[in-house]
Formats: sequence, C-alpha cells, structure tokens
Amino acid sequence: MKEIHVDTIRDAVAGLAKKACCHLPCDMVEALRKAQKNEPSPVGRSIIGQLLDNAKIAAVEDVPICQDTGLAVIFADVGQDVHITGGSFEDAVNEGVALGYVSGYLRKSSVAEPLFERKNTGDNTPAVLHTRIVPGDSLRLRLAPKGAGSENKSVVKMLVPADGLEGVRKVVLDAVLTAGPNSCPPMVVGVGIGGNLELVALLAKKACARDITSVNPDPRYAALEEELLAMINKTGIGPQGLGGRTTALKVHVEWAPTHIASLPVAVNINCHAARHAEVIL
Repeated sequence: MKEIHVDTIRDAVAGLAKKACCHLPCDMVEALRKAQKNEPSPVGRSIIGQLLDNAKIAAVEDVPICQDTGLAVIFADVGQDVHITGGSFEDAVNEGVALGYVSGYLRKSSVAEPLFERKNTGDNTPAVLHTRIVPGDSLRLRLAPKGAGSENKSVVKMLVPADGLEGVRKVVLDAVLTAGPNSCPPMVVGVGIGGNLELVALLAKKACARDITSVNPDPRYAALEEELLAMINKTGIGPQGLGGRTTALKVHVEWAPTHIASLPVAVNINCHAARHAEVIL
C-alpha cells in the first residue's frame, strides 16, 4: 500500500496548472511546425508562425499561452493500492488549483453559481474532476485547462443506430462549421461515440485531452480519425478562420458500449492551445 499525502497532491496540481497554461506540449509545437510547412495559404502560414512565436514567448517568459486559462479539468486515475493521507483527495485537488492559479497569476474564470449572481470564486475553483479507481499503486493526474471559446462550441447529439457512420460524420462536420473561427483554429477535435448522454460528453473531453500523436488502438476508429481530419480540412476554414488547409491538426475518437437503440455522438473542440500536463505520483 503506497501512501500519498494530500500536500503532495496539492503541490503537484499547482505545478500542473502553471505548466499547462504556460507551456504548449512539445508534440503540439511540432504539429504546428509541420502544419506551417504544409499550409498552402500565405496568410495561413503567417498565422501559424505567429502562434508558434506566441507559444515560444509564453514558455520563455512563463506566462499564459492564452489569456483564457480556462476551467481546470482534471482526469485522475487513482490506484486501488494507494492510501491518501492527511485529508480529502478532492479538497487537495482544489487547493492545488487555487494555489496554481493564484501564484501563477493565471486568470480566474470560475463563477460559483451559473445563472443569477455569477460571482467569481477568485481562485478558479472548483476543478472539474473526473476520478477513476484503477489497478496499481500510483496516482496519475492529467490537467487540461479548457477555455470557453472552444468549449462553447461543444455538441451532443443522440442519434439512433440507423443514422450510422454518415450520421456521425454529419454531427462532426456541422460542429466544426458552426464553430468556424470562434474556436481559434487550427483545432484539435475530440469525438465521443457511444455510452449515454453523460458518458459520450466525457468521452469527447477525454479525446480532446489526448496527446496529439496518439492514435486510437482500434484500427477502425483510427481510420475514422484520419477520415474526419481530412473532411474537416477540406472545409477551407483555415488558421484563425481566414482560409487555408489547416483547420484541424488532429481528430481523436473515443468510444464506449451503448444501448441497442442509441448512437450518442459528442464533439468537443480544443483551440490551437491544446493544453495539458500530466504527472504520476
């Protein structure tokens, strides 16, 4: 049985918040460089160059890549042989988010109540926390800040099996066309298929938080990822919506078993700042 103190979790989450908001993952930087080289539009190439310059400045000066440092979405895989000591796991995560966002001078975007008062919590808590109990004696934390510009373009559609693959294609394409320039392309598109209403949205969010070089292990869904990417890049939306071939850098698909009468589909979009950071304790 491994013991992990809540202070260790708090400090780890604080570090992840600052790292994710200020340092674009290396694989994302490389994807942008490749896209710039292959983009036929001079305007598109210039825009991607500016995005690369922005990411470099953010990393060197340790400042946010984007002013919208988002809600802190955290995926936690807790080993069943881990014993968390010294307090509550969820409290430690929220304390870490508060510490990271306040000490890192990151924008606090969370309001305590969504409809009437909408008063800012002042420290970007609470986190959006998704916890799984998994085999092993380690604690894996992945923090993916999610800004509203891309999040607001999310879509969930409850299709029926007769809609099939063509229905899935339409949901994804319609979501991208509706988002247009508002999700700050080039984007990473997460697609969830299956499950039920709440699970399909979570699948799409998990897909968005994957490393950009990752591929679905099922060859059928890996092929679908490539097909959807090609379809999206034929729209001509281009970098920042000003035209070009590079509307999306990657499409990730996650799936789950579903009901015999259902075919849920969800789309979640990441802007060009597809931020995430991970630690294993």
